[in-house]
Amino acid sequence: MSIRTAVVGVGSLGQHHARILSQHPNSKLEFVVDADGKKAEKIAKANKTSCLIDFNDIIGKIDAVVVAVPTSLHYQVAKLILQNGVHCLVEKPFTLNVQEAEELIEIASAKNLVLQVGHVERFNPAVIAAAPFINNPKFIEVNRLGPYDPRTNQIGVVLDLMIHDLDILFYLVKDKVVSFEAHGAKILSDTEDIAKVRLKYANGCVADVSASRVTLEKYRKIRIFQPDSYVSIDYAEKNLKVYSKKTGKEKMTSLFDIDIKKPKLPSNEPLFYEIDNFLTNVIDGKKPMVAGEQGRDAVELAVNILKNMVF
Repeated sequence: MSIRTAVVGVGSLGQHHARILSQHPNSKLEFVVDADGKKAEKIAKANKTSCLIDFNDIIGKIDAVVVAVPTSLHYQVAKLILQNGVHCLVEKPFTLNVQEAEELIEIASAKNLVLQVGHVERFNPAVIAAAPFINNPKFIEVNRLGPYDPRTNQIGVVLDLMIHDLDILFYLVKDKVVSFEAHGAKILSDTEDIAKVRLKYANGCVADVSASRVTLEKYRKIRIFQPDSYVSIDYAEKNLKVYSKKTGKEKMTSLFDIDIKKPKLPSNEPLFYEIDNFLTNVIDGKKPMVAGEQGRDAVELAVNILKNMVF
């Protein structure tokens, strides 16, 4: 089945959405849209499609759209698209506040539309492969560090980077946050550029989450400690290692008593899996793995962290 698709916003991430949608067998990329006409024309030419500068002009001509405009415009663009009966994938962070998220969820539900949020790490092969090994985690350490990117200076590091891991933690811990401590610093911008948060969950799990955009090199890792094993995920390298005691060993006497699993992972990029899931949900009429509700929950926690952050 071929779905008529479009991408609104073809900047650093939107251009990759366009590339994948132009190649996916279930997609017919009809338009790329960007307020920068030259950019839209360039991306359209690269993907053999048409370009527009006003997203209103796609209404009635497509079935599904990816919204990859700046975060401050997510609500405005997605609302109009959903109101006109078009399935929608909105990049993260879903919205700037919970009220906007709730309204978009209500519109999508009333019109029976797929509303997916672009938490792409859910589709990271290392995260997918790790899920069967996660069993009652007690402590989780997350580090997401990278260089400063001026294009995201309208939001801080919590909504820009940490929100990925807030969503992943909901997915892995499967419980609600009951308390947290948050610290941050403004270094290169008017919003927090580095943040460290300790989250405590209802089931007793504790997670230390660090995010920085003042680091020269990208570093994306999550470590999960649980009673029977230690799970290490490298988001960037798409690498997974699971450490546990060898079967039958009650006490550790040497490193040889440790069983190390290194599952072989598929090579497709996470964004491909995300878009494939979106298109499949549109065709089958099913709820996305990362629906509006999951996007809202991540936004709600992120906003609460920012309200209570100590500088």
